[in-house]
Amino acid sequence: MTSQTSIVIAGAGIFGLSAALELRSRGYAVTVVDPGPVPHPLAASNDVSRMVRMDYADDKLYSDLAAEAIEGWHVLNERRGRPLYHEDGFLVLTSHPLESPAVERQSYDLLTAAGWPLERLDSGSVAERFPLWNAEHYTDGYYNPRGGWAEAGETVSFLVAEAEAAGVEIRPGFPATSLLVDSGRAVGLRSADGEEVRADAVLVAAGVWTPRLVREMQDMMTPVAQTLVYLRPNLPERFRPPSFPPWGADIPRTGWYGFPANAEGVVKMANHGPGRVVDADDPRDAEDAVIESCREFLSHSLPELANAPLAGSRACFYNDTWDADFYITRHPQVEGLTIATGGSGHAFKFTPVLGKVTADVIEGKPNRYAERFAWRSRGESPGEATRFAGE
Repeated sequence: MTSQTSIVIAGAGIFGLSAALELRSRGYAVTVVDPGPVPHPLAASNDVSRMVRMDYADDKLYSDLAAEAIEGWHVLNERRGRPLYHEDGFLVLTSHPLESPAVERQSYDLLTAAGWPLERLDSGSVAERFPLWNAEHYTDGYYNPRGGWAEAGETVSFLVAEAEAAGVEIRPGFPATSLLVDSGRAVGLRSADGEEVRADAVLVAAGVWTPRLVREMQDMMTPVAQTLVYLRPNLPERFRPPSFPPWGADIPRTGWYGFPANAEGVVKMANHGPGRVVDADDPRDAEDAVIESCREFLSHSLPELANAPLAGSRACFYNDTWDADFYITRHPQVEGLTIATGGSGHAFKFTPVLGKVTADVIEGKPNRYAERFAWRSRGESPGEATRFAGE
C-alpha cells in the first residue's frame, strides 16, 4: 500500500481511532464510520475509567506492551494539556502468601526483574499505608507505582478531536452491516440503509459487532457482559490516592478490582471474571446478583464502603476471544481486509500503542507484537492468567 491509499475503518473505539491516527500520520486518507454518537454509549471504550497496569503474571509480551503504552499515555497527557492518564499506582493485595506459582508472585518477579521499583507489602504495611483495607485479611501483596487509570470516555473524545484535526473523516450515523468485496478484495462497507463507503482497504474494529461483519470469526470471539458498580461513599476524600490507589484484590480468585473516588465522589468497582454470554445488542443492564456479590466482597475487604449508596450500575460488554489475546490481523482470504478487535476486557490500557501495531500489520511491516495477535483458529487455552475463571 502506498502513502496515498484510502482506508475505511468500521468502529470509532480505541482500536479504530488509534489506527486512524497512526494511518493518517503515514499519509493515508482515512474515513471512520460508526453508528454513533461518538463515544458510543454502548461501546466498551466508553466509561469514566479504565485500569492501566503492567501486571500480567509471567506474560512478558503484554507486560512489555503495557510499559510502552504507559510511556505513550504520558505523551497523550502532554498533548492534551491535562491528565487523561493518572499515574496513581496499582495496588495488588492477596489473602494468601505471595509465593510461586501464584499469579501475583509471577507479576512481582517479572516486573522486579525488569527493574521496576515495586514495594512489597505485609499486613503491617497494608494497615499503615492503605488503612481502609482489612489488613487482617490481606496479609501480602505489593504496590506498583508505575500504573494507574485512564479517563475512558474523555480519551475517546480526545482521540476523535485529534483525528479530525489531522484530517480523518469521522462519520457517525453509519451502522456498517456488510463488507463490500470485489473479486476477493475488500473495497468498502455498506450500512443498514444501503449507503456505501468505498476505499482501497478496510479495517474492521467494531468490537462485539465484529463477527457480524466478518462472519467466519463468530467462533473466535463472544460478547460477555460484566457488571460495573458505582458507589458513593459518605467521605469520598478517604477513597483517593495516595492511601486508596487503583487496586486488585485476590483477582485470580475473586476477580474484583476498583478505582479511587472520581471528582464526583464516586468509587467504581468491577469484576474481571467469567461474566455472562450475551448478544451484542442486548441491554446493558447490571446483574443484581453481581451487585450483591460486590457488597459481600466489600464487607470483609473494605468495610467502610460496604454499605455506601449505589450511585449507578450497568454492564460493560467484553469482546472475549477464545484465548484472551487480541486479533490484529490481515484476513487470510480477503485481500485488503484487516481486523483489529477482541479486547477481552484488557485492551484499553494499550490505546497509545495499538495504532502502530495495527498500521504495521496493514502495511506488512515487522512488529514484535503482531505474531501474537495474528489470525488463528479456535483451540484450547487457559485464557488470561490475571482473570478470575469462576468457581
